[in-house]
Amino acid sequence: MALELWFAVATRVALALSSVGSYLQDDDQLSSPLTSYDRLQEGIYLFQHGIDPYSGGTFRHSPLALSLFSTVIPLSRVPSKLIWTLTDAVGAWALVNIWRARSNTARSTRDLRVAAIYLINPYIFLPCLALSTSTFETTLQLLVLMFASRGQSSASLLALAVLAHLSLPNLLLLPPILLLLLSDPLSHLASPRPFPKKHRKSLPLAAEFIVFFAALTLASSLTAGGWGWMRNTWGAGFMLPDLTPNPGLWWYFFTEMFDHFRPFFLMVFSMHLLIYVAPLCIKFQHDPLYAHFLMLGVLGTFKPYPTLSDAGLFLSLIALFPEIYPYLRYPIVTTLVHLHAFLMLPLFHHLWIGTGTGNANFFYAITLLFGLANGGAFLDCVWAGLRVAIGEEKDGWAVVQE
Repeated sequence: MALELWFAVATRVALALSSVGSYLQDDDQLSSPLTSYDRLQEGIYLFQHGIDPYSGGTFRHSPLALSLFSTVIPLSRVPSKLIWTLTDAVGAWALVNIWRARSNTARSTRDLRVAAIYLINPYIFLPCLALSTSTFETTLQLLVLMFASRGQSSASLLALAVLAHLSLPNLLLLPPILLLLLSDPLSHLASPRPFPKKHRKSLPLAAEFIVFFAALTLASSLTAGGWGWMRNTWGAGFMLPDLTPNPGLWWYFFTEMFDHFRPFFLMVFSMHLLIYVAPLCIKFQHDPLYAHFLMLGVLGTFKPYPTLSDAGLFLSLIALFPEIYPYLRYPIVTTLVHLHAFLMLPLFHHLWIGTGTGNANFFYAITLLFGLANGGAFLDCVWAGLRVAIGEEKDGWAVVQE
């Protein structure tokens, strides 16, 4: 397995060192205002020359990224490409370890397939070639799950705290992670049972996460020289100040929004993400890893500034749950809709931004289709996760959805 994985990584390195990345770096589908490599470079330049990068309206990366890339990690072109590729390889390694914890094996014949699904997923490797910092968020997501699956609570909660600092909507992943730390990553979809009452045990874990998060917040404020960074980073997800087109559902809606309606709908869109947490954690309390997987599908569809890597992570994690495959209702339809959206997104974006022969409706129409593909995959996985418990159909009986 190691030989094939290194071959895949070597191929990715060759692609990264080629000129392909220069054509992808400014693509709005691969980088958002919160994950853009160019904006990161601009912020570091200002920071190193004694200018507050958060005094303007373009730099929206976390102070953690600012301090890391201005001191420890070089941001020159070739080292950056190697670092991004290595980060993706670490993500593939973490995904394989999650699968091993899920299947309760030290090694299996499926390891290579799980890693390959991640490494060759275009939603994953194209943002990596574009040097989008969403690559680091994706790998952190997988490390959070890997540590939690191994029962390493402190490492998992620290990684989640870092992840939440980079992208605040990831705070919604805390409940399923706590459930996972209090149980196990094994598949229990076929035998649902109430979660054992361990509420008191969850309080120290939640307190530990709060300590990590508060410490990182203090460190970020010391780095940025104040608290103003919060408005430009965390506040961007609530106020949506930058309406740069992206594959998400927010930007066009608020472009057309009258100003006096804007605060109300910002509140509605922000609160909308919250309504999924409790139902998914309650319904899949017997399998918190699956609940976490579904929450990633929600974030990949409805977060304010998504990129293709958000949907790519959700789709890659389907490899961890082979038991649901026989019960997926419309896998071919969902795959074809995703393929159609994947091919049309760059085309319609070019017609609008590149040649000027289209307009914003062209691109927004295909982002709606992309959202439909993500939503279809999410609903199909919810159905399949519930359907596993019923088992095979018997003669004279049929399973229907009311």
